Amino acid sequence: MITFGCPDRTGIVARIASFLAEAGGWIVEAAYHTDPDTGWFFTRQVVRADSLPFDAEELRARFAGVARSLGADTDWRIDDTGERRRVVLLVSKEGHCLYDLLGRVASGELDVDVPAVIGNHDVLADITRAHGIPFHHVPFGADKAAAFAEVAKLVDEHDPHAVVLARFMQILPPELCRAWAGRAINIHHSFLPSFIGARPYHQAYARGVKLVGATCHYVTADLDAGPIIEQDVIRVDHGDTVADMVRKGRDIEKVTLARGLRWHLEGRVLVHGNRTVVF
Repeated sequence: MITFGCPDRTGIVARIASFLAEAGGWIVEAAYHTDPDTGWFFTRQVVRADSLPFDAEELRARFAGVARSLGADTDWRIDDTGERRRVVLLVSKEGHCLYDLLGRVASGELDVDVPAVIGNHDVLADITRAHGIPFHHVPFGADKAAAFAEVAKLVDEHDPHAVVLARFMQILPPELCRAWAGRAINIHHSFLPSFIGARPYHQAYARGVKLVGATCHYVTADLDAGPIIEQDVIRVDHGDTVADMVRKGRDIEKVTLARGLRWHLEGRVLVHGNRTVVF
């Protein structure tokens, strides 16, 4: 799978297609987009591995020259979709996103390996271990730097394709945001920036909102302001209590996170600045 971005110009598609055709590459999926505001071109192309006479590493080496010729020295990647994806989950006390993801993994709907779940509380340890997955409890006391160092050690030993903050109620320090850039994914309600701080659903209820939603985005050092992968909403009305709104909000968080994670793992999300293209 090739994902690629460069300044837009005539002949980009032809150049990539010619390169693949000369190697015998069989394209089975292709998508293109040009952002008129930035003049940036994006593409995602899936090629049958058995149509090429070399492996993914050799394809990367050969494609590097094509990328340079089109002005994309770093804004491209080639992934072997045959490699199983690894996902590490970070949690606190709220279990709805964890339960949902573990269920999708157990059913085969989300075909990934989850080598570890890490929590700053241990209330979700039993459900994690019931799925045969190791749970690591890292308490966060006065020395948060030491706690985050332990979390980083546990995460990095698995070299995951995604680090999911499944309602992990701790703010990642800037150094981890940088280390996990483009891999750390967060989920939260979509009331921001209107209702910030504690008890956002109570604030929304008092304001009489008619929609609640969720935002799935990449984590950056700017709190809750990273590139957005997916959002969704569900309607509420005057008959809904705060508890009803919380329940509906959790429902939409689960499906939005699962959808965003799947798109990330399938290489469908291309980041440019603080915006994304999702093919």
